[in-house]
Amino acid sequence: MNLQTAVRQRTGGARLLAFALALLLLCLTGLAGNTASAASSSSSSLIVVNKKTNQLGYFTAGRLERTFPVATGKTRELTPEGTFKIVVKVKNRPYYKEKIPGGDPANPLGDRWLGLEVNGTMGTTYAIHGNNNEASIGKYVSAGCIRMHNEDIHWLYPRVPKNTEVIITSTTLGMKEIAKRHGYPLGKMTFAGAITAGGTTVQLEQPFLLEQSRVYVPLREAAGVVGAVLGQEAGGALVITRGGHRAVLKPLADTVTVNGEVQKMLPTRYLSGRLMLPLSAFPQVFGVQFKWDQTSKTVHIL
Repeated sequence: MNLQTAVRQRTGGARLLAFALALLLLCLTGLAGNTASAASSSSSSLIVVNKKTNQLGYFTAGRLERTFPVATGKTRELTPEGTFKIVVKVKNRPYYKEKIPGGDPANPLGDRWLGLEVNGTMGTTYAIHGNNNEASIGKYVSAGCIRMHNEDIHWLYPRVPKNTEVIITSTTLGMKEIAKRHGYPLGKMTFAGAITAGGTTVQLEQPFLLEQSRVYVPLREAAGVVGAVLGQEAGGALVITRGGHRAVLKPLADTVTVNGEVQKMLPTRYLSGRLMLPLSAFPQVFGVQFKWDQTSKTVHIL
C-alpha cells in the first residue's frame, strides 16, 4: 500500500466516524425533545390520569382545577402509561368499528374525543372521551381509552388546547404530587396574557403571574393599554391617572389612595424587577371594571 492510498483510507474513515457521531447526536437531541417534562409544555394546562384510583385531574395556571372519575382499561396494560399529548379534538366522532354515526346516543365514544398521540397512532386510537353507559365510569371496562361522564367531558373539552400534556400512571400518590414530580409548577407560574380595551386586543410583552390562585399583570404595560398615565412622587409612590381618576400606591403596600381615599388592596409583587399589579385591583388603580377570561388568558376592560 502506497502513502497516497493510506492517506485516502484514513481520511475516508475519519469522515465516516464524524458522520456517525453527528447522526448519534441528532438522535439524542430528538430523543431529549420527546421526553420533555410537563414544565416545558407551551400550555399552562396539564391532565393527570391515575389508573390506581380511576381519577382524572385537570391542572391550569399552576393549580388543580377539578378532579373527575373516569373508566380505564379492563386490564392494566390496555391503557398505556407515560406522558402523551392531545393532538386531535373531535366533536361527534363516529364509532367506525360498528358504523355508529357521531352524536348517536348508541355511540360508545359519546360526543367529545380528545385523541392522544401514543406510539404513532396520531390521536386515532387512544383518547379521553365520553360514553353511552354512565354506569361504567369509575370502573375498569374500556379497551384502552379513558372514559368520562358526558357532562364532565363537555366541561373539559373547550378548556384543553391541542398539545396539552397528559400523564397516565398508576400510583398511590395524590394528583398534586404526580404533577409536581413531572415538573409542573404548582402555586406560582408565569404565562402569556392579553388585555382587550376599546375593541382592541393587545398581547403583552411581559408575562402575567399566577401566585396562590391570584393573577398579577405587569403594571406599566397594563397602564399603557387602558390609557392610564404613570408618574412618581418624590417618596417613591406611584401616581396613576386616567381621566378624573387618580390613584397613589407604594410598591408592595397593601393600601392605595384613590381620589384622596385610602383603600385596602392586595399588595403588588415584583417579577424580574417589574412591578406586577393584582388583577383584582384594576378598578382601584385604573378606575376600570374588567372581566377575566381564563381560557384565553385575556383581561377584558368593560
